[in-house]
Parts: sequence; structure tokens; C-alpha cells
Amino acid sequence: MNKDQREIQRKLRILRYAEEIGHVAKTCRYFGIGRASFYRWRKAYAEHGEAGLINAPPIPKWHANRTPPEREEKVLYLRRKYHLGPMRIVWYLERYHGIKISDATV
Repeated sequence: MNKDQREIQRKLRILRYAEEIGHVAKTCRYFGIGRASFYRWRKAYAEHGEAGLINAPPIPKWHANRTPPEREEKVLYLRRKYHLGPMRIVWYLERYHGIKISDATV
């Protein structure tokens, strides 16, 4: 039994216990978990079955503030080809491509 399977069995045990006694707050207190977690697990189990109880990474794959890939490519090209520093890259991109980017981003 691997780590994910153990975690699924633990969550199932908690969900079944709550079903048996019929009191969510007592179940959460007994197992030392938050009620928000319990309700999230119950909803995931109802929608996806045991697959919904697998721990998913908490962060998205794409960050909202990430620089678009096209800009990254332009910066990397200027850095490799012309060996420009951050400020020169900022000036070049703004002047010739109309791209405003900070030197810290570069």
C-alpha cells in the first residue's frame, strides 16, 4: 500500500465514521481535522469516488503573473545573441517592440 492509498483509506474511514454517528463536528474533533476539509473530501468523494480523495498539488500549473512565453523568448534571444544586460533589454524591447517590462523581470 503506497502513500496515496493510505491517505485515501484514512479519508474513507473518517467519512464512514461521520456517516455512522451522524455528527460531523464530533467526527472532525475526534480525528483532528477541520470541517472545511471534511466537507471538501465528502464532495470530492460524491463526485469522483475514491479518485477524488487523492491529494492534488495545491498550486496551479500556470501562475497568473507569469511573463508570457513570447516575451520570455525575446528576452532570452537578446541575452544569448547580443549579451545585453537587463536595462538594455528593457530599453530595446520598449523602443523596438513596444513591450514594457521591468528590469527585475528580465
